[in-house]
Amino acid sequence: MNYCSHCGAPVHLRIPPGDSLPRHVCDACGTIHYLNPKLVIGCIAEWEERILLCRRAIEPRHGYWTLPAGFMENEETTGQAAARETLEEACARVEIGSLFAVVNVPHINQVHLFYLGKLVDGRHSPGEESLETALLQESDIPWHDLAFRSVRFALERYYADKREGHFRLHSLDLPPPPADYL
Repeated sequence: MNYCSHCGAPVHLRIPPGDSLPRHVCDACGTIHYLNPKLVIGCIAEWEERILLCRRAIEPRHGYWTLPAGFMENEETTGQAAARETLEEACARVEIGSLFAVVNVPHINQVHLFYLGKLVDGRHSPGEESLETALLQESDIPWHDLAFRSVRFALERYYADKREGHFRLHSLDLPPPPADYL
C-alpha cells in the first residue's frame, strides 16, 4: 500500500501507538490501514449420496477440481456466502447446514470455511468460473486432481464422519506447501 484510501496522502509502514504489529499509517489524516486475512467460504453440497464438485476455469489451479467456494463478500453471512458461491460456480441451489471445517492458511493470509449442504433439486451446471460440474460418489472423487489441500482435508473428514455416522466440526492449520507442490 502506497497511498491512503481515505485522503490520498502517502502511507508509511510503522507500528502505531498501542499496537504490536507494523501497519500502513497515514501521517496526514491518521488513518491506520489494517490488512487482515481473507475468508474463503465453500460448501460440501450433497445430493443422493454424491458430492458436487466443480472443475476450475480460472487460476489458481485452472482445470483442477474443487468444492464450490470463493471469497466472502461484505454484508453477507458465512452461510450466505457458501450458498452464493455454490450458485455462482455450479448454478446449484443449496440449503446450508452446519459449519463443518475451518482451515487456517496463514502463509497466504486466508481462512477457509466449509459448510455442509443439501442440493435443493439436484440440478447443477458450470458457472462462469467452472469448466464443468459433477455429482460424484466417494470412489469417483479425483483425489489427485483436487485444486487445494483444504478441499482434500474437508472431503476426507466428510467421508470419515459419514462412515462414523455423525458429523462434527474439524479444524486444520495448513503449513506452506512443499517447494515441488504444483
